[in-house]
Amino acid sequence: MTGTIQTYGRFDPVFADRADWSLPTVLRANAERYGDKVFLESPSEGLAFTYRQMLDDAERVAGALLARGLAPGDRMLIMSDNRADYVRAWFGAALAGIAEVPLNTAYSGRFLAHQVSTTAPRCAVIEPQFAERFVAERDACASIATVVVLDAEGRDEALAALAGAGWATTTFEELLAAEPATELPTIAARDLASVFFTSGTTGLSKGVMMAHAHMHFFAEEWAHITRLTSDDIYFTCLPLFHGNAQFVTVYPALVAGAKTVIQRRFSASSWVGWLREYGATVTNLMGVMMEFLWKQPPTADDAAHRLRCVNATPTAWTLEQQFKERFGVETIVEGFGTTEISSPIATPYGADRPTGACGLALDQWYDVTLLDPDTDDEVAAGEIGELAVRPKVPWITTLGYYGMPEKTVEALRNVWFRTGDTMRRDEDGWFFFADRIKDALRRRGENISSYEVELAVLEHDGVRECAVIGVPADERGGEEEVMAVVIRAPGSQVDAAELWEFCDGRMPAFAVPRYIRFVDELPKTPTQRVEKAKLRAEGVGATTADRDAS
Repeated sequence: MTGTIQTYGRFDPVFADRADWSLPTVLRANAERYGDKVFLESPSEGLAFTYRQMLDDAERVAGALLARGLAPGDRMLIMSDNRADYVRAWFGAALAGIAEVPLNTAYSGRFLAHQVSTTAPRCAVIEPQFAERFVAERDACASIATVVVLDAEGRDEALAALAGAGWATTTFEELLAAEPATELPTIAARDLASVFFTSGTTGLSKGVMMAHAHMHFFAEEWAHITRLTSDDIYFTCLPLFHGNAQFVTVYPALVAGAKTVIQRRFSASSWVGWLREYGATVTNLMGVMMEFLWKQPPTADDAAHRLRCVNATPTAWTLEQQFKERFGVETIVEGFGTTEISSPIATPYGADRPTGACGLALDQWYDVTLLDPDTDDEVAAGEIGELAVRPKVPWITTLGYYGMPEKTVEALRNVWFRTGDTMRRDEDGWFFFADRIKDALRRRGENISSYEVELAVLEHDGVRECAVIGVPADERGGEEEVMAVVIRAPGSQVDAAELWEFCDGRMPAFAVPRYIRFVDELPKTPTQRVEKAKLRAEGVGATTADRDAS
């Protein structure tokens, strides 16, 4: 211990004037600066777009959306796998002043219905394969006036099904065929840019309202943390409906004048080959992805690429040094934050961090502290407290939760945003993640609301009570598996196999509990709240059914 508190250090944003912190401003500025340089490449589609083409297409989409009756301040849902049209739709909405609402492609039923009904989008941009999910939830999707269907197999059938359900429909090609808009709204840094859903704790998932400045500063942070320049190629195979691919990869590339390459999904066996083929210099990994790559059979070509920096959040730190050596990576960086607060903690490039540390405070931009969850008093160095954050400049943290003002008030207490995550800070200033206070859990890079899984399980007639928790995953990476602790209804003989079958299709596959344990009663407080800490302490036992084993 040195006794000297370290912080991340100061940095100058690429766009120095905070009034310029909006995607339309950045896109226009860099289309002028970089012109015919390739900004976006989608190899699986054989497509590439220059900075100038991206601006031209975004202006066409923006004009077409406004001509169809949408207005600045409206919301536009996007439900699609990774493809170039996703980015063009996102950028077009931004230029029109319409907030993007990314929807997880695994969602259907109550999960889809909740997010659509909460944000009340006027328009939806979807791939054909998802049309029937919207038809099945027609009432919850009543706010949607127009559905834009992307080009993929089954589009004619999707258009017919959607029209039959009463929606006006169009294709993305028709939006692109419009003349570029000559007059588009002026977008301010404080205007709503997007609504990203994050997992709930004791309730439904919440839509995080992100101003343009919020998304932009997220991108500025990661452009700096990864030392991104116009000479870099930033590769991602993470889904665009998650913030990591959007404001930690694509947007930082836009800010820095770099090239970004997207793949449809992660493949451990293809990863090194992709790096080599695309000339990637920077990429992102999440959670167990590092371990999956490590478990691939080593080859002589594992380091035969240009990759210099990996953003691994969280880092599987027991693999860090071996991973860098095997794959020839110069450095692994990490950040800690949430969609609501950007990344107030990060690892400086090339820093020799203590084992298990996730970073230092970016005190140029945030006040960062650890508080006693009960008293709100700051805890001493080395003690565990709840991470609490507040910004030092306007609009770089959330505007609140869309349609959930009570949740906004709950998260902001004594002028601090309370993350629900506990950490400790050593005497040198390094932060170490400890645990979650909240009941949200994370599996394979997906945030999961325990409450929403419980609601789905409770729909089974044979279930009287259900508590869903996270238990440690087998792989390294700080993630969890889903476990349901269930009390059968009187007279019920429901077993784990029946519940697994019941859950399939009612929730995303990643949220279906791997573990199910039947009990006669759940531990509860005097106010009848389930004591999930006790269930987590009990963990997986001899009477727990494991779907992977069966």
